[in-house]
Amino acid sequence: MPVTIQALSDIKFMDPAVLLEPYDAYQKLRDEAPIFFVEDLNMHMITRYDLVRQAINDTETFSSKYDKVLRVAQELAFEMSPSDVQAKLVAINEEMIDVPPTMLTLDEPEHTKYRSLVSKLFTAGSVRSMEPHVQRVIDETIASFIDGPTEIDFMQAFAFPVPLRIIADRLGIPEEDREFFDDAATCAAAALRMTPLPPDEMLRRAQVGLDLQKLLVRIVEARRAQPQDDMITVLANSKLEDEDRYLTHGECISILNQFLVAGHETTTSSFGWGMLCQCKQPDLQDQLRGNAGNIKTFVEEALRVETPVAGLPRLVTKDTELDGYVLKAGDLIMLRYAAANRDERQFPEPEKVDLDRAKVGMQLAFGSGVHHCIGAPLARQELNLGWMALLDKMENIRLKPGFVPQAEASIILRNVPELQITFDKR
Repeated sequence: MPVTIQALSDIKFMDPAVLLEPYDAYQKLRDEAPIFFVEDLNMHMITRYDLVRQAINDTETFSSKYDKVLRVAQELAFEMSPSDVQAKLVAINEEMIDVPPTMLTLDEPEHTKYRSLVSKLFTAGSVRSMEPHVQRVIDETIASFIDGPTEIDFMQAFAFPVPLRIIADRLGIPEEDREFFDDAATCAAAALRMTPLPPDEMLRRAQVGLDLQKLLVRIVEARRAQPQDDMITVLANSKLEDEDRYLTHGECISILNQFLVAGHETTTSSFGWGMLCQCKQPDLQDQLRGNAGNIKTFVEEALRVETPVAGLPRLVTKDTELDGYVLKAGDLIMLRYAAANRDERQFPEPEKVDLDRAKVGMQLAFGSGVHHCIGAPLARQELNLGWMALLDKMENIRLKPGFVPQAEASIILRNVPELQITFDKR
């Protein structure tokens, strides 16, 4: 049950109820304290659209070198685990390759030297050339369930498998490794949720992480010996021009780990939330069916209404002020994209999908500026083609009677792990 927010003191962001339904809290903050110190997180949360955009574009003051935040969370989880589990985790960690920061947690100019290596994979022409393959994956996935029962878990039937298969194909993961890769990619994304895990699952995921490293190194070496038409080949054979060297295994793994999350988790989430939007606003289905322009707008609106990456940290590099709020060097801020995307100052009636909304591309689900999501063109392609194909085969889509969808409690990623729907075949 959603928490009723009457005062700022009621806002406890690590309360699962608030994580599940944060929008009342976001509105309270936007109206009364658009920059607000969240004691549980030791961060200053920014919720108003104009301030989020201002901060995200000032990379000199608000740095992306926040990888220590993730390390602190991992260290805390380690310290809370039993001593025997700690010993096993240490043993696994000693086998792992050191993974340096690359694109996501670097600033200019280091950020650019890595991003430029992979940017050619996401040019308009490159993404357009992928369309037949993406369409085939979508069509085959729909075919796998459309002639069966008309009551399905949409996440398991479509939203999970499509982006996973597409990113695995793009990377060049061998068929015999796909089952493991799917689990490993899911574990990699789950790490960003920063939610507590039982000790046995911590161990399992640590071992999966080590095994994933070994798989990626094996493929990198294979692609250096025999290049193919895939992303790992590009990474394996690219050189940092200023240093005249190939990427290390650690650098390759760092970049590939980011693709694992950005390449499937966020697209999966957007498919889920988009389907839920259509169940809540059923008139959308007929407005979208067969209409590429409306679908394009819908994709942006669904990303805005339920933003898959709810927020990301930034490190304050020098004493400064933002909208009169004092921040000191070393402070951490949280750019809350999910709150900014529902700011009624920017988006009237923000909780609704509006196919007539102007400037839908102003939503911040893919970030902005130098850290704008490099894979956004591929995600948009999957979402646009996916909705066109799904609505061609399905109509009268609604939630299964009695089913209540619920987000997973997470401070970073926002997803809906299960979505039971029923539909009529067209």
